Amino acid sequence: MLKVRLLKQLDRYLGNVAVFFMRKPTPVALQSPRNMLFIRPGGIGDAVLLLRAIRAVKDKYPLCSITVLAEKRNASIFSFTGSISRILLYDRIPDLFAAIHGNFDVVIDTEQWHRLSAVIARLTGATLLVGFGTNNRKKLFTHPIPYSHDTHESKSFLALLAPLDIFPQEPFESLIEIPPQAVAAIEKKLAVLAGKPYIILFPGASIPERRWGTEKFRELAQRIHDWGFPVVVVGGRGDELSGNDIVANGVGLNFAGKTSLAETAALLAHSRLLVTGDSGLLHIAAELKVPTVSLFGPGIEKKWAPRDDRHIVLNKHLSCSPCTRFGSTPRCRIGARCLGLITVEEVERAVRRILG
Repeated sequence: MLKVRLLKQLDRYLGNVAVFFMRKPTPVALQSPRNMLFIRPGGIGDAVLLLRAIRAVKDKYPLCSITVLAEKRNASIFSFTGSISRILLYDRIPDLFAAIHGNFDVVIDTEQWHRLSAVIARLTGATLLVGFGTNNRKKLFTHPIPYSHDTHESKSFLALLAPLDIFPQEPFESLIEIPPQAVAAIEKKLAVLAGKPYIILFPGASIPERRWGTEKFRELAQRIHDWGFPVVVVGGRGDELSGNDIVANGVGLNFAGKTSLAETAALLAHSRLLVTGDSGLLHIAAELKVPTVSLFGPGIEKKWAPRDDRHIVLNKHLSCSPCTRFGSTPRCRIGARCLGLITVEEVERAVRRILG
């Protein structure tokens, strides 16, 4: 997370200065776009929710070449779709220069608040510059778009397409194409389950305020195992020890730190459901049409939670939550009670309800 904090600090001190000295672009009429750039720094969840907008552009303008400028932590999501021609890294200097000199006629900056991405968009010199007008960054776009915390993020991203006369109505089928090699690798790893249906638990989170707790996940795993379902724990390397504790009594498998993101998606695709906090894996599961039980507190449920009846959201709606705004969560002085008050029994009931 050091690199993420560094980018935010650079934005705070350099972004404002750069915006102040840059000139506002002049709107120019555009015909069919030929070469388009989407800028998407941030986490996995934002990247997943952006896929619908990218697909909508490709459907409307099939000859348009689409490049995505992403961070290393979310870039692999964009390899799960055939709509994208090229992926560049926002946190790699040569790739930044390649984006700035990419000869794009349209740039859509999907960052919600920070200014450096808007500066990069402006430096491309594209004819059409679209982005959220949430602060003085709106000066750098030919088409600043309003942003609301009351709008689900997938709809916010689709609103960025209005200057291109794209107004998607019908929902798409799943937009994630899991690489066959990842599916094959997961089938081998799951052979020990002998085809038994399993439930996935993701105990991880990028910050402590979004963690439900290893002890609660371990108790939940034991209860699920007692019903006859093995559990599979997923996550990054930082979740490996937690995963070991959760499956310590032989209730399932711990794949935390042992699978790529593509393999984790393959695990999700074959599971009965996912139990998770407000996370990027929640959005991958929802995109794959996998049922979920999600635990919300700091995050904005209205903006980030899955919407259809395959999903159950548990949220205590305390007076101090949600507290996250534009990706930043303040340090909690009361130990993240919004999540701590969600009991194992409540999650168990939600899981049972989905399983029928």
